[in-house]
Amino acid sequence: MKLDELRSTIAILSRTGLLALHALWAYKIRSIFVIISVSLGIASLTVIIAAHDGANQKADELTQSFGPDAILVLGGDIFNRPVGQRTLTLSWNDLNQIKRSLPGTYLVVPLGTVREKKIRYKNKSWDVALVIGTSAQYSEAWNWPLISGRDLTQEDVNRGLRVCLIGETVTSALFSKNESPISKTIFVDSIPFTVIGELSHRGFTGGNGISIDDRIIIPLTTLAQRFGANRQYFRGLRIKYIDMQNMQANINNLTSFLRHLHKLSPSEPNDFTIISAEEVQQFLSALKGGLTVFLGVTAITAMIVGGFVLANLFYLSVSERTLEIGIKRAIGATQGAIVRQFLLEAVLLTILGGLLGIIMGLALARVLFIFNLIEIRLSLKIFLSALGAAMTVGLIFGLGPARQAASFDPIRALRGDG
Repeated sequence: MKLDELRSTIAILSRTGLLALHALWAYKIRSIFVIISVSLGIASLTVIIAAHDGANQKADELTQSFGPDAILVLGGDIFNRPVGQRTLTLSWNDLNQIKRSLPGTYLVVPLGTVREKKIRYKNKSWDVALVIGTSAQYSEAWNWPLISGRDLTQEDVNRGLRVCLIGETVTSALFSKNESPISKTIFVDSIPFTVIGELSHRGFTGGNGISIDDRIIIPLTTLAQRFGANRQYFRGLRIKYIDMQNMQANINNLTSFLRHLHKLSPSEPNDFTIISAEEVQQFLSALKGGLTVFLGVTAITAMIVGGFVLANLFYLSVSERTLEIGIKRAIGATQGAIVRQFLLEAVLLTILGGLLGIIMGLALARVLFIFNLIEIRLSLKIFLSALGAAMTVGLIFGLGPARQAASFDPIRALRGDG
């Protein structure tokens, strides 16, 4: 008995589906309008999900590469930026005092920078975004593995040697694919440097749109001697701690210690900024939230508009198909069957719109990714969420026209009165 009922149900649904397809084909122009309107909303939703998942993945990668056991101290207040503030407030004395007196630290590395230098190797040249001066163990301090070669040593720093580490962008710009840069001599503003290490690919882009891989690392003493960087002060400090479970306490201790070293009164603001992995995560979460809200409002608005287009066109279709509805009712079609047919027509259209929207959304997300505007991550969730949203639009906005069609009086419908 149950098997017969199942077969009967399948047969009814099949016939209803065929009738729905015939009806949609008969009103092709209207069907295309509905499909396009729904697809715009689904495209936005697809971009949201791909961008949100990609942002989550990138945020985790950034936080991990920053290091949960590390902080970055920058000179000046980079968040409030008071007028006339100094940005070179961190000194060698700060570095030595932190190494000597602050408990829990195991690595303290200074950071100085100069920007946009012309570099050259044989007949190739490149305008490197950053030349960074630092001390020994740069790779370890920044959790940045070397592909080949070695890291800077204390001897390199003490002697002010003309040696460097280079990022992947620089490697690609100056050297051929199978050529090792190690032990090669490159020229930075006509000053020769020997490449001792090649940094691995990071792939991140800074807020100014410059790749983090577009850099050269040299001893800080060499930066001061050859490029006129300040010999007493530098831009930042990278500090790593033994105990990563109590980073907030470590930050509090460092803040108090630096205020003491800089002789700041209780009423004076910090003349430095401390950035931790947690703050990086919070900043990225705020960016993700803004992106999600913006695209979410866009997607919801587009889907509601698509739903209203569907409803209005279906109301028009119902008024034009009164004779068809009357005939079906006259030969025994129930109100439920009429509702099912019109709902099925609506859902079929929105599913087609959903599929088109997924394709459009993935294409748009890909374009945005190529231009480094967003990070995307493709997953099955995109497909399921988009189709689920499309079907929901079809069911909600198709229900009104379907119930109106089912409520027609058969006799008046046969006369074409509706």
